[in-house]
Amino acid sequence: MIAVISFLLFTILVAGVSWWFTRHAEQESSDGYFLGGRSLTAGVIASSLLLTNLSTEQIIGLNGQAYTEGILVMCWETLAAIAMVVTALFLLPRYLKGGITTVPQFLAVRYDVMTKTLASGLFLSGYVVVLLPIVLYSGALAIVTIFDVPAAFGISHTAALWLCVWGIGILGSIYAIFGGLRAVVYSDTINALGLLIGGILIPIFGLMYIGDGSLGTGISKLYNSNPEKWNAIGDSSASVPFSTIFTGMMLVQLFYWGTNQAIIQRALAAKNLQEGQKGLLLAAGVKILGPLILVLPGMIAYYIFEGALEIPDQAYPKLVKEVLPVSLVGFFAAVLFGAILSSFNSALNSSVTLFGLDIYKQHFNKTATDAQVIRNGKRFGLLLALFAMFIAPLIANAPAGLFGYLQEVNGCYSIPILTIIVVGYLTKYVPAIAAKIAIILGAILYFISQFILKPYVFGEENYPHFLHVMAILFVMNVILMLIIGLIKPREVAFELPYTKQVSIEPYKYVKAVGLTIIIIVVMTYIVFS
Repeated sequence: MIAVISFLLFTILVAGVSWWFTRHAEQESSDGYFLGGRSLTAGVIASSLLLTNLSTEQIIGLNGQAYTEGILVMCWETLAAIAMVVTALFLLPRYLKGGITTVPQFLAVRYDVMTKTLASGLFLSGYVVVLLPIVLYSGALAIVTIFDVPAAFGISHTAALWLCVWGIGILGSIYAIFGGLRAVVYSDTINALGLLIGGILIPIFGLMYIGDGSLGTGISKLYNSNPEKWNAIGDSSASVPFSTIFTGMMLVQLFYWGTNQAIIQRALAAKNLQEGQKGLLLAAGVKILGPLILVLPGMIAYYIFEGALEIPDQAYPKLVKEVLPVSLVGFFAAVLFGAILSSFNSALNSSVTLFGLDIYKQHFNKTATDAQVIRNGKRFGLLLALFAMFIAPLIANAPAGLFGYLQEVNGCYSIPILTIIVVGYLTKYVPAIAAKIAIILGAILYFISQFILKPYVFGEENYPHFLHVMAILFVMNVILMLIIGLIKPREVAFELPYTKQVSIEPYKYVKAVGLTIIIIVVMTYIVFS
């Protein structure tokens, strides 16, 4: 009962504070609704970036992989910091210079409207089919496990999943659809603080549990019991071999932090370039500590449960229930609930943005007012949320290793979109037809590679790692686009216009801070190799 009360109190507090700070927010214009009026500061941007990323498919999925493989899966966290530095230095200045609201808008300026529509369609298909349902399912699994919902309500495990999925989905929809980006980021800011505190408490209590009250003894026991799990260099049989760090891993990170609409939308809403860069760098600095929250608990769970869990993705919620005092279980479940909501409502808000601006206004009603765009975007978001809520409970039999599965499936749209954005910024004469061919061919070839050739022709063991496949297809598509650019170049060189919507004066220490972050990441690998 104490856990339930503390859960409800913290959840209500977050909702109340979000309402208070957004009650007078301007919601009638596109910038006001989709970008929070371009008014976000560094702290808010960093908090929202971190919490949008740290949802249950991340917390549960990555800790589940750490339970099985150890510290080598930290590459998903530590290398993210480098991608955020690259985004702050290279991509964000160009985004803000062009005054864009969505990443596909840049593609319309650089290539043409059809390229933008194809990219928006790929983004939306990824959110609908993969991201939203998996976020809802993994979040519901966490709540069901921590609170033992089947026993509490006398219902089956399946019924409990449906109940939690719809509870999360309805509340997340209210934040994202009716509150706009400002409601999302303010709720994220509060939950981010709670998640960092609660997330660090889990390994502390876990190590003290192992060490009979002594943190140092717990660390010693954990290391000595399985020293091989402390090697960050994965071999060819690992879920992330070390070689993939230099191929597809960095491409995935650059796509996620630099071009994924659900993430970069926070930085696009910065009041100026300085605040946007500081927000990204602050988030990158905190991201280096990510393994404490997303890797170490999985290793602790392996020790406590003696590697006996049949489902690795249950390692984290079972650890929370095992080591946290009852008085804190409710608080942490509320924070985890906030993280679930964050990823769900962020993806949903970005979907509303993409549909409203890039599809509805472009193809259905070119003369639509901002109010009409927002209204129809909200309707689309509602349909999307309902679809995700119906689908999520049905993926209970998803493959083991939810996080790795999510990353592999995302390749269908991540690499094609990253390809045309990178080529678009680095060249001036590559034409629109090259982008269309690359985005369609990239998605089709990746799908054939991973879901036809790999399982049915060559077999899992004889096929290259999916991150290597991503890198190969990326290089192939870039070469193809450059060849087309040589054969049939644009008549006029592309120049990115400066819309002057916000100041693009850079943060004066951006290079120094960015270099420091990169050095720390490299040193981390040296220590754990």
